[in-house]
Amino acid sequence: MNNKVKYISIVAALSLLTGCGAFNNNKADDTAATNEATYNSADEKPSEEKECCKDKEKDCCKEEAADCCGDSAEAVLEKPDISIGYLNSTAHLLAFVAQEEGYFKEEGLNVTLTQFSSAAELVNGIESDKLDVAFIGSVPTLTFLSQGHEISVIGGAMTNGHGYVIKPEFADKDELGVEILKGRNVASVKNSVQDAELQILLKNAGIETGEGEDKVNIVYFDSQKDAYAALLNKNIDAASAYSPYTSLAKSQGYRVVYYCAHEKALENQPCCRQVAKTSEVKDNPNTFTALERAFIKAYHFTQTDHEKTVKDVKKYIDIDEAFIDTEVYGGYSVSSPDPDKQGTLTLKDTIVELGYTEDFDIEPHYNTDIYKQALESILAEGSDDIYASLKEHFDDYE
Repeated sequence: MNNKVKYISIVAALSLLTGCGAFNNNKADDTAATNEATYNSADEKPSEEKECCKDKEKDCCKEEAADCCGDSAEAVLEKPDISIGYLNSTAHLLAFVAQEEGYFKEEGLNVTLTQFSSAAELVNGIESDKLDVAFIGSVPTLTFLSQGHEISVIGGAMTNGHGYVIKPEFADKDELGVEILKGRNVASVKNSVQDAELQILLKNAGIETGEGEDKVNIVYFDSQKDAYAALLNKNIDAASAYSPYTSLAKSQGYRVVYYCAHEKALENQPCCRQVAKTSEVKDNPNTFTALERAFIKAYHFTQTDHEKTVKDVKKYIDIDEAFIDTEVYGGYSVSSPDPDKQGTLTLKDTIVELGYTEDFDIEPHYNTDIYKQALESILAEGSDDIYASLKEHFDDYE
């Protein structure tokens, strides 16, 4: 019996979220095997029982897994071909590692990764069914939800990893704080976690936004790439930066205004979240659980093989490996698949207070069950300190 069969036998006794059976262990290009559950001839079940196993509402499927579908049954991956959207950021490395190290394939998934320029493009991709999953910043995700977009958070991607940089003529060293932005024109991205963090720090420091020597004039751009490029304009003095733009800026002589990971008011700030269409998550639980298993395995790999992780990331974010290493392992961010629901709820309250959006009920659109089930299944196969730390974090912040 393979690990996935063992996994589902354990999980089925705990939860009926994904029905009976285990993940398909065939390769993603074996379409016949991934389109229906398969049985060995010796274990063949009557056709009506197979139909029962596909219908979680039928009585037989509410029994023990072995009594319902048989010990050798394999659950269907409802949608093995998955398209994932990401931004030009090392923050989304879980997808890169899962692809390069074969974890998607291990879970029976055939994944295509596509880079986009902005959160708006990513959510449009999800809603138009061009994307199944996207790594989207937590602030735009929250504002999209407040506007009624039918999307759900199913996992995490990165915590912290942002900051602002300024031209060297205005600062002689790094991390002098937001006070040095007074009287400056600062390029930022509207509806972004970078902007929200800056607003928090300015408010805490008693600094107003707008034009004037004692204020900070924020100039908004559509994407982080555009905001960073604006530094070439003589009228822009500073700019927001998420990984890897901060390292790039330092290499070009700019100074770091602050790293959010070093600001107490911004500790454990959830950055990017895994986002999918709400109806797709509901209709394809096996697929999304398999996806989370792949991300969890990728996280484990990042904690055990730094050198290969950097090389995997470089295939998607083509900058110097030293910059990637700094962004990923320099202490400025943590790339984790944990949904970090409590941290995101705190951020929601903050952006409501800042006037980004009206308050709204996030509960119908924050799905932690998929990640929980994926993590429990991996722990059931065998744990270590890395997987145990994920369990501890989830229990604390779910």
